Amino acid sequence: MFKNYFLFLLVFTSYSLLSNAQTPCESGMADIYPCNDYDLMSRIPISTLATTSGNPEGSDIWGWTDPLDGKEYAIVATTNSTAFVDITNPINPVFLGRIETANGNNSFWRDVKVYNNHAFIVADNVGNHGMQIFDLTILRNGVDADLTYDGNQVLRFQGNGGEGEITIGSCHNIVINEFEGIAYLVGCGSANGGGPIFVDISNPSNPNVVGDYTAGGYSHDAQVVTYTGPDTDYYDPANGITGRQIYIGSNGNSDTVVILDVTNKNNIIPIGTFSYPQISYAHQGWFTDDQRYFILGDETDEQSFGNNTRTLIFDFQDLDANFNNPALNLINDYYGPTAAIDHNGYVNGNKFYMANYRAGLRVLDVPTLISTNNSNAEIGYFDTFPSSNSANFNGAWSVYPYFSSGNIIISDIESGLFIVRKSGTLNTPNFKLQENFHLSPNPTTSTSTLKGDKNNIIKSIEIYTILGQKVYKRNNINSQEFVLPVSDYSAGVYLIKINNTITKKLVIE
Repeated sequence: MFKNYFLFLLVFTSYSLLSNAQTPCESGMADIYPCNDYDLMSRIPISTLATTSGNPEGSDIWGWTDPLDGKEYAIVATTNSTAFVDITNPINPVFLGRIETANGNNSFWRDVKVYNNHAFIVADNVGNHGMQIFDLTILRNGVDADLTYDGNQVLRFQGNGGEGEITIGSCHNIVINEFEGIAYLVGCGSANGGGPIFVDISNPSNPNVVGDYTAGGYSHDAQVVTYTGPDTDYYDPANGITGRQIYIGSNGNSDTVVILDVTNKNNIIPIGTFSYPQISYAHQGWFTDDQRYFILGDETDEQSFGNNTRTLIFDFQDLDANFNNPALNLINDYYGPTAAIDHNGYVNGNKFYMANYRAGLRVLDVPTLISTNNSNAEIGYFDTFPSSNSANFNGAWSVYPYFSSGNIIISDIESGLFIVRKSGTLNTPNFKLQENFHLSPNPTTSTSTLKGDKNNIIKSIEIYTILGQKVYKRNNINSQEFVLPVSDYSAGVYLIKINNTITKKLVIE
């Protein structure tokens, strides 16, 4: 017991403090990172998240919000494991532990999604890995004693096990439609050539393969929605047409996008298959919230054709339309400000969040993006790879923008987990700013002295993190000068509340 308690203290101290503390985006920079309107909350390096096996790098990322208490967790996939981080306090995230790869083999592509308080994990090009299933409520116990979740804590699913049935080994990706409780495993080349495999996960502890589809070819990534979009062939409540499950597959190996009606897993209905100009590798896409438009990234067109980051916008008002016919004008392009390669992108409301490899996170305004004049669609960014924006496979691999708190998590190949958020959105006390008191030095690397004068006596001091957490209080000072006890504080921005009315900002480097 004492050993585990000591280890907990060691782990908590090490992993909650080693990450970079909050740094606001000021004059286009947050510490060493170029930025626009997005602040750095903290970072945890890949060396902490992953094991030492192979060449540790980051890949996919997803998030979980505990319905019991609203705590937020980042789930970071790496080449050799999947890491879990409590980011409820984004300035002081806590690394809780990891699940190691199922069969000892490492993969450049490990993917994770969440359903019903469970994480579902697949990996590509690693042999007989299967799908790992982990009960996320275990994270309520805090830091794992040996930082490894294993044994009965992790279920490994490789298929139903019947003779002649699909065996799930390596898969490139996993997609979950939460409305129907079905996981779609895609890119499982050894199982069925890479077409979607349908797994009923309504009971996460007892998954069941309920079918697959091979006629559309290999899917690299996909999105599946319970359709409520504008096409009345697939959603028309007045005439009883509801509940259609629509699958959009980004089939890079065949340079196509595939639209399927997958409502009946035993009778898949092809809706359309199409290509687009200057196709190189149809990688991944996401519907706008109204399901009118589909935003697609081609992963290698920047390298193949020399253009800046290109995002394609398809008008899906009619899912059966002939997208190969340029006269219908159903495809629009957006070109970003850099040559970087685009990777995973997700829509949340009127914003499209794109992991842009060497250009980091880019945030695009959806109404502008879908318009014919979209050159100014970018409204913010946080560049996790500051040394270059060239078209190479480094930097931001994926992003998860769905936490209700506004925290945004980024998985960077070389640098691990970044936690960022839009500037000016932190929940801090409503302080009154005045210039009657002065801090020096500011910024500081150790202590800082607060000075008033005979007309402005320092009576009390409170120190808050930029999230509004009180970390220090002192009353009855009654002096013109006071040395703030901040020499042991983590780097970041702090708010110094004086006499319960006046506030100064202190930056600790």
